[in-house]
Amino acid sequence: MAETLSIEICYAVPGKQELLRLKLDEGSTLQQALDASGLLEKYPEIDLKKNKFGIWNKLSKPDSVLRNLDRIEIYRPLIADPKEVRKQRAAEGKVMKKGAGDADAEG
Repeated sequence: MAETLSIEICYAVPGKQELLRLKLDEGSTLQQALDASGLLEKYPEIDLKKNKFGIWNKLSKPDSVLRNLDRIEIYRPLIADPKEVRKQRAAEGKVMKKGAGDADAEG
């Protein structure tokens, strides 16, 4: 008799997080959990070829075999490159600091 696995699947969209708990047969894969969750139908923007997936924050492939109490995370594509955003913020911070210093010198 196959054992049952307790699995969580997490997907976040702006302002909302979906957290589902599933019972699956031992030997089930990440792909089978995604199919069973119904999230692929509910969120058609989830693309198995484009989105990345993780098990406990470790990138995993759809054919990864699950273990009891695994947590599957569905990652959304990044809108902006984090390195570019940091560079922009740093540049804006320098301009603001420089501008603030000039204003104080005049007053």
